[in-house]
Amino acid sequence: MDNNKVIRLVSSLTAVSLFALPLCAHKLTKQQKKDIDQAKTYIKSGKDYDKAEKLITPLLKDSVNRNNLKLNALWFDAVKGQYDAANEKLYLKQKYDTAAFYQLTRHLQEVALTLDSLDARPDKKGRVRPSYRKENADLLHALRINIYYGGTWHVRKANYQTAFSYFDEYIAAARQPLFEAYKYHQTDSLLPQAAYWATFCAFKMQDAERTLNHAQLAMSDSDRMEFTLQYICEAYQQLHNDSAYVATLEEGFRRYPDYPYFFPRLADYRTEQRHYDEVLKLAEKGLMVNEENVLFHIAKSVALLNLERYDECIASSQQLIALNDSLPEPYFNIATCYLNNALTIEQEHEPRKNRLALQKLYKLAQPYMEKYRQLAPSDQKRWAPALYRIYFNLNMGKQFDEIDQLMRK
Repeated sequence: MDNNKVIRLVSSLTAVSLFALPLCAHKLTKQQKKDIDQAKTYIKSGKDYDKAEKLITPLLKDSVNRNNLKLNALWFDAVKGQYDAANEKLYLKQKYDTAAFYQLTRHLQEVALTLDSLDARPDKKGRVRPSYRKENADLLHALRINIYYGGTWHVRKANYQTAFSYFDEYIAAARQPLFEAYKYHQTDSLLPQAAYWATFCAFKMQDAERTLNHAQLAMSDSDRMEFTLQYICEAYQQLHNDSAYVATLEEGFRRYPDYPYFFPRLADYRTEQRHYDEVLKLAEKGLMVNEENVLFHIAKSVALLNLERYDECIASSQQLIALNDSLPEPYFNIATCYLNNALTIEQEHEPRKNRLALQKLYKLAQPYMEKYRQLAPSDQKRWAPALYRIYFNLNMGKQFDEIDQLMRK
């Protein structure tokens, strides 16, 4: 743990007046009074704060005691004492459980928020005059950063469930009346980052609902917005919300056309709908941003093939081969264009008239489909029928027999 990131040691605050006031309006049992007195003794002594808390928390299970302001304030002092002791050990570089320290910070905030909700109850005249708020808010404001660091510490440990709860509480506390004087939503630059990490943790847990909880705030973290949009897409897909999924893909592509997540999925979705013209427009927009992006070239080539714009498909595929000659897809597309042109001519049922034209098309298709076979040998379902047809029409007996045997197997 980086001790430079730990908030400075906060001096212990002893609420002397607390011990002079009665804690409960209803009659306490002898044992309860004894427990309270012992808890006060522990706190006054400046040690055994954990023992004080163990005496106090059972009392708070009573419905009457639970709402007692003074008893909750005593609880706060017991937890704060534990935090101070832990913080001092870290400050002095003494051995202490880092996870326990972060949990204490979080626990102290939880207790402070409970205390503040009781402290802010209106009096008989309807007035709200919290007596602990300013002091506790100032104290918790100084420690608040440790809740954020507790979350990042658990992220590094891949404790995503725990990390999410830290970030979730860090964000939620910013809306609490206890901290209203600090106007965190205007002043806390870590809020968007906390929202991003909360979104990331929920994504890693494959929890779609929680992925979306802080996603809009996470979008304010411009340094990681492309990742946030990806997590949102995944969440909508898990929830089978197709319209939101596609809308987010479109937003992601608009903002980050070169990011490898959005375009392929958006193009696949449009292709499944047979909206090939839209895929072509997407690819062309992408090429305007990065003319060397092979994904955009492949999508353009496939879209032109599906639109039966064969000459344009061949030209586009040739551009892709010039850019990267090791990709199998453009070779298949070019060969398919020639074969589809041949099929159109064959449908005229005039073999003598069209013999030379057909032979030319099959010869043009041959090297490209053979190259595709070489680059994608496992994709026999695509190249075998095409080569069967090419070799048959070009009367290439040896090659035809080999393909025929493969297809029979």
